[in-house]
Amino acid sequence: MTLPLQITFKNMESSAEVEDWILEEAYKLETFYHRIMGCRVTVQTPHRHHKKGTHYNVRIDLTVPGGELVIKREPTLRTRLRQLGESQLKKESDVGGPKKNLHLAIHDAFRAAARRLQDYARRRNGHVKSHEPPLEGRVARLDREKGFGFLATPDGREIYFHQNSVLNQAFRRMEVGTRVAFSEEPGEKGPQASTVRITAKPVSQPIIVSAG
Repeated sequence: MTLPLQITFKNMESSAEVEDWILEEAYKLETFYHRIMGCRVTVQTPHRHHKKGTHYNVRIDLTVPGGELVIKREPTLRTRLRQLGESQLKKESDVGGPKKNLHLAIHDAFRAAARRLQDYARRRNGHVKSHEPPLEGRVARLDREKGFGFLATPDGREIYFHQNSVLNQAFRRMEVGTRVAFSEEPGEKGPQASTVRITAKPVSQPIIVSAG
């Protein structure tokens, strides 16, 4: 990776071997899109382990120009059965155990991240063009500490946006009620806003002073 890679382990001990796996996978992402601005990877074991082996949750946060891509992988036994078949799953559980499961979880998460990056790169390069004008909305909620908020649209929806999606580093100038123009794209948990541009500051209510 050109930029530092941040790796976090939750409910488990850190491992140099696992860090090497993640570094190898993260390096490959730059072949799909070379302008990745940051990569944060969180590996976590649930508090309650499944009876049939240990399963791992892997989250990848990629900061890219104009936004952030979030990839979550929370494999379940049913998912693995669909992917590999019952006989192959039993074979994997017998050979390698938890270490094998973790390696597979990391690989699956980065494979999903590569697909998301490919889609993002095509949009940025103009291979997927939209002729629709920018949408309009206003800031409905802000969390300055965590760096995100929600936009209210004229049709009554609220759409998530990240501070990295706000053009000209204008997130710090935003207030509830600030009017914006933005593009809408699919996110991990539903629609999210990208290329958010401030169009007007909130209109202040007039102060009325009674002369009586």
